[in-house]
Amino acid sequence: MIVTSQRAKRRSFLGVDFVVLAHGPATMITKMLYKQSDNVPFHKHPNEQSGYVVSGQYRLIFEDSDQVISPGDSYSIPRDVEHRIEIIEAGEVIDCFSPPRDDYL
Repeated sequence: MIVTSQRAKRRSFLGVDFVVLAHGPATMITKMLYKQSDNVPFHKHPNEQSGYVVSGQYRLIFEDSDQVISPGDSYSIPRDVEHRIEIIEAGEVIDCFSPPRDDYL
């Protein structure tokens, strides 16, 4: 599947704007558009989540990890693990979910 930028679907979840890029039966790629005012509380989902910080600065908390992440940093959160993200500086993050998140489609 190829998704051109004009066909990418803009969405919002918990007040956070994002773009669904490509998705298939096993994976989904999204571009999260974090604003300074966004609040992502502790939550969990049955999807493994891996991400790459393109811009901005965030505090990511899950399991025994509580760390500030910046451009060039990446992470992986196992499925069904509670996590939250605090936006320190607005920016963009590329997230991959496996399997795809039905609530994002």
